[in-house]
Amino acid sequence: MGLYTYNQTQPTVDESAFVEQSAVLYGDIHLDADASIWPLVAARGDVNRIRIGKRSNIQDGSVLHVTRSSSNNEAGYPLLIGDDVTVGHKAMLHGCQIGNRVLVGMGAIILDGAVVEDDVMVAAGSLVPPGKKLESGFLYVGSPIKQARPLTEKEIAFLKVSADNYVRLKDEYLSK
Repeated sequence: MGLYTYNQTQPTVDESAFVEQSAVLYGDIHLDADASIWPLVAARGDVNRIRIGKRSNIQDGSVLHVTRSSSNNEAGYPLLIGDDVTVGHKAMLHGCQIGNRVLVGMGAIILDGAVVEDDVMVAAGSLVPPGKKLESGFLYVGSPIKQARPLTEKEIAFLKVSADNYVRLKDEYLSK
């Protein structure tokens, strides 16, 4: 696995989590139970921390980073990803907060200080500007992002199904 120490801090990975060998993780990163990191993910917890919750998956080519503390933002912006989150291929998450049961579409970009509440879908290719808050229960689309409509009950149920599918896939990879 591509786990690297930065400033005497190495990523920690729960024994049930999966990190594909081509992924690169530096510094203060923690993967919780059944989380998965897929090919070519780059994650740098170098100037702040990254936390990835239970059963969350970060798909191929995604970039995860953080923002350091500064005089106008003492804490900086860590990257906090909740439970049962699906992050699509080539997404970029930078110093933001992602709630539980969220789907971040392929190629989406979520920037510093943005907060995505629980049970949200962010459409592929969307741009979430710094500091934007996405309310629970909605589909968001566009660049810059706009609230499109409420999620259906079927879509909300799918958020957990998507995460569960990646737990099964991760288990298949670990059993080989």
